[in-house]
Amino acid sequence: MRRLVRAQYAGAAGYSYAKSAEDVAREHGIDRVARLASNENPRPPSPTVIEAANEALRGANRYPDVRATALIDALRRYHGDYRFVTGAGMDGVIETVIRTVVEPGEAVVISTPTFSFYGLAAAACGGQVVNVPRRADFSVDTEAFIEACRRPKLAFLCSPNNPTGNPVLPEMVGEILDEMEGLLFLDNAYVEFSGIDYRPLMRRHENLIIGRTMSKVFALAGLRVGYAFVPEWFEPFYRRAATPFALNAVSVAAAVAALAEGDRVRETCDHVRQWRERFTEEVPFRTYPSDANFVMIDVSPLTGDDVVERLAAKGVLVRSCTSFPGLGDHYIRVCIGDDWENKRFIEAIRSL
Repeated sequence: MRRLVRAQYAGAAGYSYAKSAEDVAREHGIDRVARLASNENPRPPSPTVIEAANEALRGANRYPDVRATALIDALRRYHGDYRFVTGAGMDGVIETVIRTVVEPGEAVVISTPTFSFYGLAAAACGGQVVNVPRRADFSVDTEAFIEACRRPKLAFLCSPNNPTGNPVLPEMVGEILDEMEGLLFLDNAYVEFSGIDYRPLMRRHENLIIGRTMSKVFALAGLRVGYAFVPEWFEPFYRRAATPFALNAVSVAAAVAALAEGDRVRETCDHVRQWRERFTEEVPFRTYPSDANFVMIDVSPLTGDDVVERLAAKGVLVRSCTSFPGLGDHYIRVCIGDDWENKRFIEAIRSL
């Protein structure tokens, strides 16, 4: 029966996941593992957010609001009068955008190295992935990217970029939008940690979608809440393509409550900025400047996979970057965690 499986899944690996903390603890006999592999927020949701989620469970016997109206209203209070769509995490939004516009065989342009799911999701819809390599310093090759984007319907650009951490300036994004005929999906999963505001671009460009997530600064990774700023003309078509009831009522309630907690967002961003600086100063390998809640580190002459295993043995879980298209085998990505996690990581990597 395996002959029934599509060729791209029969012979190739899917998304590459980091090892789980539970596996590392069991393998090395460690009680407490520093979880720095998945760009998570180390702080759990506030009691107010947890209470809102618990209250929503009382109505779990009913289907949720298909439009997630309460969340859309909260997003408008938080960001202003923009058009929003939602999905089960940023991944769900990405899949729905691709499903809305890409026909089988059509090109989807991606600036690499970057988040591998863009390519996986595009291929799942029959799209032909066109990777445009970044420059040696991981900045976007604007001319090459614009040239590749002239005719395709959809392109992906991540800022700050995962896993390199560097941003693309808004004026450069505007230049790309001016020159391309299709849609640009700008992934802003980590933008709160950067201080850069791309939202004004939505007022000037009808071919821009800005993807956001509640998983990072808002600490709701386990509830899978994604959303996007979209042009007005695009919204009804996205809704037709979207999976019904993709966002559950508990996630919506928690997200609405989290959007009202501006102080926690500021505290989280301050914590990240302080530790990014310490990582740069104290890690004995080349650490790349980052505007996200993680840093990328060049561990050569070691390999990323080797360093991941050696750090895991010391109770520190980080991500090898070997699965990111266009990167070599000598990089790791390390999230900013709790103070104790960050200190353990610095001590462990210095021992190498």
